[in-house]
Amino acid sequence: MTAEVGERASDADLAEAFRRDPGRFSAVHERYFRDIYRYAASRLGAQEAEDVAAETFCVAFGGRDRFDPERGTLRSWLFGIATNLIARHRRTEARRYRALARTVTDSTVAGGHEDRVLTSVAAARMRPALAKALTRLNQGERDVVLLVALGGLGYDEVAQALGVPQGTVGSRLSRARKKLHKAIEQENPHG
Repeated sequence: MTAEVGERASDADLAEAFRRDPGRFSAVHERYFRDIYRYAASRLGAQEAEDVAAETFCVAFGGRDRFDPERGTLRSWLFGIATNLIARHRRTEARRYRALARTVTDSTVAGGHEDRVLTSVAAARMRPALAKALTRLNQGERDVVLLVALGGLGYDEVAQALGVPQGTVGSRLSRARKKLHKAIEQENPHG
């Protein structure tokens, strides 16, 4: 089965195409690089994100014969690879969150619409507490939270990406939310 002219090829069609012709893997890169890069940049910063995103596609290309469309989508497979690569940078990530937690935020925002200003000030004020709270999560909880929040993945995609059951995703996310909420309340007792 192939996509008609003007239609977007399915992940299964892309996988079939790059198995026959490895040069067709570039379509996977074109489709998903931006998402993987944004996710990596959100977790590691822009400088390391380029390397992690590129390495994600190198690993995927090398393992392209192991991709099984019956087990999930290319998108979730790539996010799983990226998450594993990011785990290598776990200590750096934790240091980054600790540094963010120590930063003093500037609550003055120049100009703009009142709602945007209020949102910006509230977000800036909460950033250190959130960063500190993220360091207190275990790696599994942090991966789930950040795949949902930064990667925009649903529970089923997170489960595929991490190779865990959907119920595990739900329980990790629930525990993480409770921990984050509690930690933020403790850091910001005056609201």
